[in-house]
Amino acid sequence: MLRIVNLSVEVDGRRILQNINLYIKKGETVALFGPNGSGKSTLLNAIVGNPTYKIAGGRIIFKKVDITNMPTDQRVKLGLGMSFQHPPKISGVKLIDILRHCAKLSGMGEEKIFEFAEKLRMKEHLSRSVNLGFSGGEVKRSEILQLLLMNPDFVLLDEPDSGVDLENIAIVGSAISELLQREREDRDKGGLIITHQGHILDYVSADYGVILYKGRVACVGDPKDIIAQIRKNGYEGCVARCLKDME
Repeated sequence: MLRIVNLSVEVDGRRILQNINLYIKKGETVALFGPNGSGKSTLLNAIVGNPTYKIAGGRIIFKKVDITNMPTDQRVKLGLGMSFQHPPKISGVKLIDILRHCAKLSGMGEEKIFEFAEKLRMKEHLSRSVNLGFSGGEVKRSEILQLLLMNPDFVLLDEPDSGVDLENIAIVGSAISELLQREREDRDKGGLIITHQGHILDYVSADYGVILYKGRVACVGDPKDIIAQIRKNGYEGCVARCLKDME
C-alpha cells in the first residue's frame, strides 16, 4: 500500500532524513519510534506532502501511484489521512462545518457525524470553533473524529497519545482501532503511528515497529519488544542491539 524508497528530506536546507526505506502492506499498521529530532514527524509530513519538507531524493509510492511531487489535496483524494500532533486552532469555523466537509469527501451521510461524535464524546463541541479552548484530549478526539468521517485508506498519526490522560487514550485508541479495522481479519486499511511511550499500543495493535534514529531506519521488530528495549537500554542501546542481531 505504501512504499518509501531511498527517501531523503530537507527542511530549511538541513538534511533530516537520509535514504529511508519503508514498505507497508495493505491492512498493516506500523508503530514508529525514535528520540526527539530523529525525523519521525518529518517523515509523516513528507508523505502527506507538506511543502515545507523538501524531497531531496527518493520516491513515495501510494497504492502503486508515485505521489512524490503530488499536491496534498490530491494525496488526500487518493486515500491518505493525517492526524497532527499540534493541529491549529481555527477561530470562527465551527467543528460541525469541518465535519460536514469530511463526510462529503467520503460520501457519508450527516447521521454519521453525530454517531461518531457520540462515540468520541464530542457532541457538545460541534458548535464551537475548531480546537479553540479544547483540552489536549479534546483536540486529539477532534482529529480522530475528522478522520473517521474522511474514512481514508491509509492513516498517518503523529503522537495520538501525547498529552492525553488515560481516559482519553482509551477513547482515542478505541476509535483508531475501529478506523484501522484492527479487529477484522480482512482489513484493508493501513496506518503509521508515531508514539514515544507506546501507550496507544495498549488499544491499537501494530504489526511491527520501526525505530528512526539520526534520520535513518535503525531497527525493525516486534513493537512490544522494541518498547521494552527502549525502556531498559534507551534508544542508543536498542539500536546497538538491533545492529548486533543483524551481524
